[in-house]
Amino acid sequence: MVSKTFDKETMLDLTVNMVPLVIILFFVVGFTLFNPFGFESLTSGLQYGIMIGSFVLLAVLTYLSGKAIAGSEKTDTVYLPGQATVPGAQPIHGEHEDTTAELEESTDAETVESAEGSA
Repeated sequence: MVSKTFDKETMLDLTVNMVPLVIILFFVVGFTLFNPFGFESLTSGLQYGIMIGSFVLLAVLTYLSGKAIAGSEKTDTVYLPGQATVPGAQPIHGEHEDTTAELEESTDAETVESAEGSA
């Protein structure tokens, strides 16, 4: 299976940052096409500087967050949503996979031994 950096789940996590990016981009385009306040070099420069600067910084933050989220999903233990703090919850994948397999094998062996002992 081919792994992409920004899969469906990562994109869903980053939606919270993409909404403000779209809003900022809307206002940059809106103020460029329809200039309701006129153009003065100082005020318009500050206005565009703040909007474009915010857009660039948020875009960089969103990209770095996406890489961090995707990286942690590949290297850390992943549980079903809401199950990370539940005692006895089984991980989907991660460092505890070997332990889970060992637990299942030992439970199966104990079940076989107890069945043989009772027969």
